[in-house]
Amino acid sequence: MYRDNTKVIRIGDRVIGGGNPILIQSMTNTRTEDVKATVEQIKQLTEVGCDIIRCTVPSMEAAIAFGEIKKNISIPLVADIHFDYRLAIAAMENGADKIRINPGNIGNAEKLKAVVSVAKERGIPIRVGVNSGSLEKEIVTKYGKVTAEGLVESALDKVKRIEDMDYDQMVISIKSSDVMMCIKAHELIAAQTYYPLHVGITEAGTVHAGNIKSALGLGVILYQGIGDTIRVSLTGDPIEEIKSAKIILKTLGYRKGGVEVVSCPTCGRTQIDLIRLATAVEEMVADMDLDIKVAVMGCAVNGPGEAREADIGVAGGRGEGLIIKKGEILRKVPESELLNELRSELLNWK
Repeated sequence: MYRDNTKVIRIGDRVIGGGNPILIQSMTNTRTEDVKATVEQIKQLTEVGCDIIRCTVPSMEAAIAFGEIKKNISIPLVADIHFDYRLAIAAMENGADKIRINPGNIGNAEKLKAVVSVAKERGIPIRVGVNSGSLEKEIVTKYGKVTAEGLVESALDKVKRIEDMDYDQMVISIKSSDVMMCIKAHELIAAQTYYPLHVGITEAGTVHAGNIKSALGLGVILYQGIGDTIRVSLTGDPIEEIKSAKIILKTLGYRKGGVEVVSCPTCGRTQIDLIRLATAVEEMVADMDLDIKVAVMGCAVNGPGEAREADIGVAGGRGEGLIIKKGEILRKVPESELLNELRSELLNWK
């Protein structure tokens, strides 16, 4: 796989590349200058499985805030910088574990060199980010429009600039809201560089549409062995990004652990409130440290058979339901007690 051969990069106390586990990233939506709110959100994201967090640095106040934020969190902190090279330097001086820049908008060669020099002194990796929405006019003109080839050319050009400054601690990110373009760009760049890749579908959309686009795009890219960190970019609560990323990685077999919930679609045979029950089960198991599959089935006719591949499950009937473990029916209980009975089984899992 491509990712087995990517360069190993250390970000704080985590490592990516070289076949190391794919890490999940997100970005805060608080004002970075509001240390209390930002720390609180990072802790919430950490609890649900965020491995690396990025915060925007739009001002010197935000860069300085990194010092306090860093003291109060347990995951690597990335500074997201646009345009002002001084903010990149200040963020690193205040504890950033990595910086995200687009060398094309950070300023002239001297300004970029100043940023790279500080990163080199402190051993801080640089994420070189290029988005389809910010592609240079000359590259767009060259290809006639924004293309996957143009994204790759732009990114590798930025990487070369930093390599020419004698620094190679880099992660590359090439993003587009066009899923098929994003897939093609990653296929192209994976064959041309050994730097680890941060993968995501940018501006994917709301939780509903964004999840579908991200699952398709990330699924195809990751399945090919491309990608070392991921972010599911959603217009909504960042916690939803982490939940979705975990499901994507688990579905592809890149992450183990955690309870997987499967549930059948509703149909005319459904005789219980399946939607409510499945949602309640999903919420109940969210923090359980069990590597098992739980099935929530809507009828007692096909439920036992459909739940056979799960470790444990419930199958509803009219006002009652079955508790099924390893394909065997354990007992029949009233519908009102199904959730509690399932919880009891999980808490005493053997």
